[in-house]
Formats: sequence, C-alpha cells, structure tokens
Amino acid sequence: MRFRNVAGLGALAVLVSLIALAGVQSAIAEPSQWKREWKKTNFKIHSVDYSSILSGGPPKDGIPPIDDPEFVDVSEVENIADTEPVIGLVVNGEARAYPLYVMIWHEIVNDTIGGVPVAVTFCPLCNAAMVFDRRVGGKALDFGTTGKLRNSDLIMYDRQTESWWQQFLGEAIVGRMTGKKLKMLPSRLESFARFKARVETGKVLVPNSTLLRRYGVNPYVSYDSSARPFLYDGPLPTAVAPLSRVVSLGKRGAWSFGLLRRVREVRLDDGIVIRWESGQNSALDTAIIAEGVDVGNVVVQRMKDGQLEDVVHGVDFAFAYRAFYPDAPIHVEWPKTPG
Repeated sequence: MRFRNVAGLGALAVLVSLIALAGVQSAIAEPSQWKREWKKTNFKIHSVDYSSILSGGPPKDGIPPIDDPEFVDVSEVENIADTEPVIGLVVNGEARAYPLYVMIWHEIVNDTIGGVPVAVTFCPLCNAAMVFDRRVGGKALDFGTTGKLRNSDLIMYDRQTESWWQQFLGEAIVGRMTGKKLKMLPSRLESFARFKARVETGKVLVPNSTLLRRYGVNPYVSYDSSARPFLYDGPLPTAVAPLSRVVSLGKRGAWSFGLLRRVREVRLDDGIVIRWESGQNSALDTAIIAEGVDVGNVVVQRMKDGQLEDVVHGVDFAFAYRAFYPDAPIHVEWPKTPG
C-alpha cells in the first residue's frame, strides 16, 4: 500500500522558497518574543548563543510530528520503489522502516519499538537521519518541532519541559534539560529493497492521512545540488561540496561519498568497516523522490563477539558535519587524512 499526491509541484517549490526567505527575514534572536509561544521554556538556561538560532518559517509544530504512527507489513507495501530511501531500525528483534517520503513532511516520529521508546528524526536541510532513545532519567519524553534552526539543523523540543534540543547532536541547548543528551541508536539510511532483504518480518510507516501532505513529493527540489545550504552562514568545508554527503562518526571524522564510491570499503583500526553500494535515491533531488539521483547505500559495522553489529553513524551533508564538528577531519582520500 502506498499513497501519493503529486499535484501542485510548482506552487510547492515557491512555498519552500518563501519559507526560506521568511527565515532569513525573521532571524533576530529574541527570547522575549519567543516566550509568547513558549510559556514553559526556561530561557534563562541555555548552552548556545541565541544569535545562532534562526526561525525556519513554520511555528511550533508547524511541521507536525507523528505521535500515533501507523504501520503495515512490509509484504503489503506496493508502489514504493525498491530504491527509495527509508530509515531502517531494528531494536530487540523488531524491525521497522520509516520512509523518507513520510519523514520529509513530519521530521519526527515518536514511537516505541522492541520495548524502547524512540524518536525517529530526519532533518532535510542537513540530510540528517537519526534515531534516539527518548528516555532521560528513566522517563520517556515526547518530541515536537520548534520551527527553529541552528546551523540549518532542526531544533526539537520535548513536550514535558519544552526544552529545545539540537537534532544533529541529540543534546538539549535551551531550557531545564540543557546539557542532557539522548542516546543515539544504530539505524540505517537505506533503500527499501535493502531493508526488505535484511529482515524476515518488518513493518513500514504509512501516512496517518493521505490528505495531510503531498506524500511522495520532495518539497526541496534540487536542494542537494545547491551551491549553499539554506539559512546558514557558517564555515564551509573546503575539500568537498557543502551539500555533498559524508558518512560521519562524531569527533572521529567523516568520509566523503566520493571516496566511498571509489574504494567501496574503508576499514578503520578499531575494527569498524564502512561499506558503500549503489541503489538508493536521494530524497532531496527530483520532485518525485523515486526518481532521485542514485546516492548509494552505506553500512557501518564492527565485529563484536564474532558477529558484525551496526555502529551509530550519520549520513549527513558535509556543511552540517563541519558546523557541528569544526575540528574533525573530512576524508576524501584513504588512508591519507586531509584537513
């Protein structure tokens, strides 16, 4: 089962442009104005400069998270291309796929899988697909979108304290939770075909309502071939294009997709193996996601107790990795490590 609504592509592209412009025009950081919308947020506590937080255009939950996700068996899914991207997640033997054709419109799914409460997140402007255990201090938080950006990255909030969280890092940056970090869980940004091939049974997220958004459509047409990212004026990487993809391992470094296409496999000295294979559409290229350019699939694993296990990693735009890890290397050759 698959839902698509591809009407009005031209108007949609204009809307995205207007949102971007609105964000630039409303970039003044003003907590006293934010308090009108954020009555529970303690703006006296923060770990970042408020001038680094910009409005992305939409208001609080203007990009609505999914709180009651609906799924179908993987065997029931039709008309989703094998090469379309999904966030594949396996927790305690339970497998679920969160297609980017849904995530691009909602950015956050509050879910429970394998007995673990999780927040499945996707920031289109950074191509950052990350999954978090949403428990802090033994209590599960529920997350929404603030409509704010920092380094062009989604700022989430928890509904319990209305603290603000940086999605790229899983760290609270404003409010009572400031300094707290969410545990990242291993996941894969992979093609639907690869998800189906690696799970015996699994569930696939579907829209709660086909009328809510234009599912199957990319509202950021040609974004990943843009010269510069939206709402970002920080330093850019020099060795790779700002909106090219990298595989990132936190402070340890990142490896460009250009490198991975050439060598197909990178082995690190602690046993981590990064592998690349073709066969996954970009969700941020053509208007119809299923027609996007092939950016490939990446798997990052390490041998443990005689078995390969997935390792937490990112598949991000290079500018975003540089913004949050300014001192870490971005590798474009191997084994050499350029600055």
